[in-house]
Amino acid sequence: MDERFHEDPYAYQKLLGIEMRDWRTDYALFALPIEEHIMNRHGNPHGGAHASLLDTVMGYAGCWTGDPDKRQMCLTLSLNIQYISRPLGKVFLAEGFKTGGGRSTFFAEGVVKDETGELVAKGSGVFRYRKLA
Repeated sequence: MDERFHEDPYAYQKLLGIEMRDWRTDYALFALPIEEHIMNRHGNPHGGAHASLLDTVMGYAGCWTGDPDKRQMCLTLSLNIQYISRPLGKVFLAEGFKTGGGRSTFFAEGVVKDETGELVAKGSGVFRYRKLA
């Protein structure tokens, strides 16, 4: 990843432990260590952790500008998650892909796997661009 585009985690990402790994045109990759603070009462990762991770990678995938001084932001309009399996490993790796859209909205899809390759969740979303500052 080109370090000029690396962004430090914002407060909510820090709280969960979400880390940016890659970001480029129509694509983002983030990681989330599977640790105690994201577990539910059954000892499995809480579905909200998957949803937050997918929302993050899909949003970033659509907000690439190619200019580190020009930041694009977006708002989530719709988020759909399919929970597929439990992780076998210790880290979630989520990939987001911008799949289409226009000047004011975009569509994206995402997948969450662990480092063993186990497919844990998939998602899709609709996002609205915010005006550039």
